[in-house]
Amino acid sequence: MTTDLSYLAREDFCYLTTTGRISGRPHTIEIWFALNGQTLYMLAGGMERSDWVRNAWQQPDVTVKVKERVFAGQARPVKDAEEDALARQLIGEKYHEEEDLDEWLKTALPVAVDLLVDLAI
Repeated sequence: MTTDLSYLAREDFCYLTTTGRISGRPHTIEIWFALNGQTLYMLAGGMERSDWVRNAWQQPDVTVKVKERVFAGQARPVKDAEEDALARQLIGEKYHEEEDLDEWLKTALPVAVDLLVDLAI
């Protein structure tokens, strides 16, 4: 997918849909995000205990809706130190006006979704 998604980066939140690891049903959350090219970054304050993270690790095929656009993607943990720093920086810059995010930005678990297919096409 080589679509320019930069106009979506300004949106305040996205909707991430994972497949329930036990129920097998779709579960959708509203979450802050940052975009870098075809990769969407999110931070999980609950770390690996967050249901959406546990669902994504079990079944990495997810969908992401930003504004009117829906994408199929692959969720993955951010393990590389440079990518970890980038995810935190992008999210911190985007939501810098919110109160008291310093601790969350330092300790939350970064999760990436590589956007693969624009389902609206």
